[in-house]
Amino acid sequence: MTATPCRPLNIGLLGAGGRMGGAILRRLAAAPGLRLAAAAERAGHPAIGAPAGGAGVPIGADPRAVFADADAVIEFSSPEATAAHAAIAAETATAHVIGTTGLDDAQAAAVRAAAARAPIVQAPNMSVGVNLLLALVERAARVLGPEYDIEIVEMHHRHKVDAPSGTALGLGRAAAAGRGVEHDAVAARGRDGHTGPRRAGDIGYAVLRGGGVPGDHAVVFAADGERVELGHRAASRDIFADGALRAAQWTRGKPAGLYDMRAVLGLDA
Repeated sequence: MTATPCRPLNIGLLGAGGRMGGAILRRLAAAPGLRLAAAAERAGHPAIGAPAGGAGVPIGADPRAVFADADAVIEFSSPEATAAHAAIAAETATAHVIGTTGLDDAQAAAVRAAAARAPIVQAPNMSVGVNLLLALVERAARVLGPEYDIEIVEMHHRHKVDAPSGTALGLGRAAAAGRGVEHDAVAARGRDGHTGPRRAGDIGYAVLRGGGVPGDHAVVFAADGERVELGHRAASRDIFADGALRAAQWTRGKPAGLYDMRAVLGLDA
């Protein structure tokens, strides 16, 4: 008896006119088992009405229509929009893959609340390599003692609006988890002027912006006698798009809940 193949997964895309939206559309066109069902941008965006990639699907302005037509919706947009869209995901019980960074506490809480009614994958970075790095940083922080100072350095393109990057903060939280400490209590997110000596146990951040850099991240563990560095450099946004599409495919059949890319990749197993 011949098995019936699974039907293609219908993908919705929010933020279709942005840089990441364009990368997702390019990669989606060649992704087996996935098809673009709907796409949208914020009201007034110049991309509205244009075809999304080569799929011939027009970019609309109604996010509810995207959730209605899709099995899984991918979003890289603004924190405000993402929090509102998560509520629609909950109403429609539609999978939601969130790559948006810079959410404040209230917006993050809205996403967590929505995950009680829909499967939501949220990650500061969708790259497979970066999520492996997160796991390695947590382990390194657990193994290396408190005599190793932890510093995180990140660089992104000139257009990025949030700092430190969501990925850098994710790396800091991974390091804090490995140390068994509360991240926000030890995060040193800005240094300027006469700051005095480095506070023991801090996780420091340094932010660089310029050019068209998709994303460089390094985590430095520095002791008196040696330095351990773990890092990742992105050469193309395609790696983030591929990870988001992989996450969307992973949500098929998953129950409601808040997941991350470590779950998608089986790194928690």
